[in-house]
Amino acid sequence: MVFTFKIHPYAEVNANSSARELSESDLRILGNIGHGHFGEVYKAVLKTTDADKFVAVKLLKEKSTEVDKKEFFRELETMQLVPQHENVVAMLGYCKTAARAFLVLEYLGNGNLKTYLRKSRSNNIYGNLHGGSGKLTSQDLLSFALGSASGMAHIAKYKFLHRDLAARNILVSDTMVCKVSDFGLARDVIDSREYLSRMETPLPIRWMAPESISDSVYTTKSDVWSFGVLLWEIVTLGATPYPGITSGRELIREIRSGYRMEKPQHCTQELYNMMMMCWEEEPTERPTFDNLVTSLRDMANEEMKLHVDVDRAAEAIYCDIDSQLVGEIV
Repeated sequence: MVFTFKIHPYAEVNANSSARELSESDLRILGNIGHGHFGEVYKAVLKTTDADKFVAVKLLKEKSTEVDKKEFFRELETMQLVPQHENVVAMLGYCKTAARAFLVLEYLGNGNLKTYLRKSRSNNIYGNLHGGSGKLTSQDLLSFALGSASGMAHIAKYKFLHRDLAARNILVSDTMVCKVSDFGLARDVIDSREYLSRMETPLPIRWMAPESISDSVYTTKSDVWSFGVLLWEIVTLGATPYPGITSGRELIREIRSGYRMEKPQHCTQELYNMMMMCWEEEPTERPTFDNLVTSLRDMANEEMKLHVDVDRAAEAIYCDIDSQLVGEIV
């Protein structure tokens, strides 16, 4: 079987190449590295004229529904339309003509941010001082937050929504650069900047804004709410949001009543205030991603100030909930 690829003009494979076709022999599958909304994800080698390159291949599942296919190709279209950015996962190619369509994306060796943060707890690789090999620092965590916000600011600039922003959908490169992934789920194409979801699938309610939970309304501002939860995940080294709440029904009731997560004891009030601004009930009162980038950059430049005491973060007790136990995406 021969697979036909079109290479994204912003891709890293060959800066001087235009759209081209690649045969099956140009792609060597190495193994399964996970699964996404629409199928399996594989690590592979994309052979080029200069050097073999590791890539991630998102393969549409065999028994995909029409909704799966629609969402898959929407992601493909979105990634074609958003110019490359250092904090957004790059699409290197795609195939629409094979029996099972797939995307070819850049491969990021450290996997998703949620797993990366949790491993930092269990492996005891944390510390407050820079310079220690293999240690996460307060500056590292701020860098993760800043990179994620920068990627989202870039996506929002082109009027796209994410709708599932969380640490599990941020990938980490070998050089610890965070990149937003799985963002091609909706385009914000109308002035009201609203998107109505009618998909009957498990929802990531712990990251969802009140208006998204109640009315299925998604905007850039609901992505900002999700970023506040992502920031909490980063500060707590990948803990499940809303500790102590194990029922989705209870969580929805608490959020509607105005409940917000408490400040982690090991982060500054300034960083917690940023989370709380993201969690404003009124969407228009929430900051923009550009605002968040500016504030996080200012914090990152305060080298002598520890915004996260990561030693205490690792000692904190949080509950990591399994998705299958609660019937929601965590």
